[in-house]
Amino acid sequence: MNTETKNQTASPSPSKSSISDPLEIHRRAISIDMHADTTQRMYVEGLDINNRLPDGHLDAVRMREGGLDAQFFSIWVNPEIYGGGGPVAVKSADDQIRSVQELVKKHPDTWELAATAADIRRIVSGGKLAALMGLEGGYALDERLENVEKYYKLGVRYMSVTWSVSTNWAGSSGDSVGQSRGLNDFGRQVVREMNRLGMMVDVSHVSDRTFWDIVSTSSKPIIATHSNCRAIANVPRNLTDEMIQAVAKSGGVVCVVFFPEFLEPGWSQKRQQVDAQIAPLLRRASDAEAGDAAHKKVARDRVRIEEYARRLPPVTVSRIADHIDHIVKLVGIDHVGIGSDFDGVQAVPSDLSSVAQLPNLTVELLRRGYSEEDIDKILGGNILRVMEEVERR
Repeated sequence: MNTETKNQTASPSPSKSSISDPLEIHRRAISIDMHADTTQRMYVEGLDINNRLPDGHLDAVRMREGGLDAQFFSIWVNPEIYGGGGPVAVKSADDQIRSVQELVKKHPDTWELAATAADIRRIVSGGKLAALMGLEGGYALDERLENVEKYYKLGVRYMSVTWSVSTNWAGSSGDSVGQSRGLNDFGRQVVREMNRLGMMVDVSHVSDRTFWDIVSTSSKPIIATHSNCRAIANVPRNLTDEMIQAVAKSGGVVCVVFFPEFLEPGWSQKRQQVDAQIAPLLRRASDAEAGDAAHKKVARDRVRIEEYARRLPPVTVSRIADHIDHIVKLVGIDHVGIGSDFDGVQAVPSDLSSVAQLPNLTVELLRRGYSEEDIDKILGGNILRVMEEVERR
């Protein structure tokens, strides 16, 4: 574990740039989104995200418009559909990886696979979009340590040990079992193997106990690919101030997520009320979908997207900036990034409805006094630094 604490200023430095040129500032940065579930649109719905899509949050066209240079695609095995291990879970992960590989193979003029920070810089300087992968939840490991290296060789460059369902070897923040479960011996072996290989350890979705077990086990910087501040939005998926400080002490980065439930105080409770109200609509949508369980989930999520927009209060990029401010004041500018969770959530800020509107966040940060150097770090520079550190064996 890197225990060196960086002495950072408690607030953003004054901007040297006019607020009239945010798009220019935004485009000069290397922008990296650490987490999007757009893989599911390719894998389940069979969509080609190289084209502009009529819905959803992300595709290549809108990435260009929004100045996003590199996307970590989540390889998410839904344990509620594919199981928490076994051949079906493994096949789901492998098929999703193949979907990302096929996107790049089909559109080599637009996309290139990246595996290192140097790859990202090279691909972006060449005018292409960089595609990377992270494994969300360790279900596809099937409790076999050798599968960590298997997925590393397939291009996976980070892994969260759980999603919202605990494994036998790690606790999740999303279920009751996880509250008292940390890493067991196998879980610690997984973290050490990730360190050895140069795969980043992601603490998003893990239980508090698992978080601290990861901190005590990892010898490399740790990251939270899509988590916010519990001090602002008090939900278990977010990080306490002590957790944020521990991530920073390791040399890592907390990447703010765009889902209103993790941004806005009280939004989670309101969403639960709406979910109860729309339960009959969800059942009807699921019953009307003739496809498999994954397609039925897509049908239910379409209803949620529509009903959340109608029934829940809007949130704006200003609240994202509040979380960034909190992290910067707590641990400094070197320990914050972005992890949208695009296409994995059923609501996003009203003025960040897709990746095309990502510059709106830069506008807000400039308005608050962040410099171009600060914004470079937030949008991607901090993650590039962590990648380089983790890549060193």
